Amino acid sequence: MSIEILPGFREFYPEICFERNFIFEKMRQVCQNFCFTEYDSPILEPLELFTEKSGEEIAAQLFNFVDRGGRAVALRPEMTPAVARMIGSKIHTLKRPLKWFSIEENFRYERPQKGRLRSFYQLNVDIFDEKNIYADAEIVALAIAILRSFGLTADDFHVRLSDRNLWTFLLHGFAVPENLIASVLSIVDKIERESRDESIQKLNALNLDGARLLETITTFQTMRTVDDLEKFLQTIFKNSYKEAALHLDQLRLLLARLKHFGLASFVTLDFSIVRGLAYYTGLVFEIFERSGKSRALAGGGRYDDLIEKFGYPKTAAVGLAIGDVTLGNVLADRHLIPTFDPIADLFMIFDPQSEAIAMGDAYDLRGHGFSVNYVLKDGLSMDKQFKQAIRAHWVAQYTGGQENIILRDIVQRKDYPIRHSEILSFL
Repeated sequence: MSIEILPGFREFYPEICFERNFIFEKMRQVCQNFCFTEYDSPILEPLELFTEKSGEEIAAQLFNFVDRGGRAVALRPEMTPAVARMIGSKIHTLKRPLKWFSIEENFRYERPQKGRLRSFYQLNVDIFDEKNIYADAEIVALAIAILRSFGLTADDFHVRLSDRNLWTFLLHGFAVPENLIASVLSIVDKIERESRDESIQKLNALNLDGARLLETITTFQTMRTVDDLEKFLQTIFKNSYKEAALHLDQLRLLLARLKHFGLASFVTLDFSIVRGLAYYTGLVFEIFERSGKSRALAGGGRYDDLIEKFGYPKTAAVGLAIGDVTLGNVLADRHLIPTFDPIADLFMIFDPQSEAIAMGDAYDLRGHGFSVNYVLKDGLSMDKQFKQAIRAHWVAQYTGGQENIILRDIVQRKDYPIRHSEILSFL
């Protein structure tokens, strides 16, 4: 009987694990370059941590069960609720603003499809307790820097920026009640994937003038500069425009900072982006391939009210998430992942008389950070040992229990007779 892997999960054979770790290491290094610090949280959490944020219906999308202690628990589907708890519970003792990141495995019980699995890793990066728009700029700049670190360019991807504040202002102007704002934005989030009639029907179902509202929404989505936005909003709202002007000023500051970073070619204003999650409160963005062939590579935005919803003090927050599945597919398509080619620094071959000396040197070299390999079988001739030494930069040959050894540079095909006690300093 063979036992197969569960649907939507992955096995990481060494070459695949190498690719995964390559992606993680790049992410981690760029985050550290931006002075973010790493954190983690339990993979198993109380179910209520997720139903509190998303409602009881979220349970159907989770791997959840009752443990032996009678507690309703779930495998972590995302990091946001956990980090909200971590920040909120110690907000008065943590030095702020906080710049945190994590790379963690998450689980969702949903139908597996290309770019979307039941088990996936995700980078989460957030800045907490900083309301200034330059924190938003820092998050967007970091997202771009991470993707560029893999060799992707402005020809490969672009950042589509939007602002939930301006969307809310627009909908208020059309007398959309506050309690329907999230529902309308959820419809807007799907406009690109649905027909005009479907969108109108959904808006009409909310007792809104679907055709009229959709016309304004689609015009709003075509705005690509702050000046065009300003003219459009002034024309529609005139006397109530001042509130929107404040948000437009913030948008100008954000775009100016990204231009100072030299990132203007990566960024486009695009109000078709709203992000479906209801907790966003300001800037939102998604990053897509220029080809349009894949799902979003990354997404994020500002969510100043979420931590308060968990019962903690109100804390400003802005962040982003990058999943490993879609990004890995894009990098593989562009041949931007290095070839798996494990190679040791040193391979030792030795006869029985030299075993003790060789093993002593091997342990010492490993302790100093060198990767050292040798044949584990007994009784192999020196020639047979040497045939297994092709995956090493150097080969050290120990014979007759002598102090002198031969250190061979495999690449240069050059031999160096040295004393075995000199091998560490030589390397």
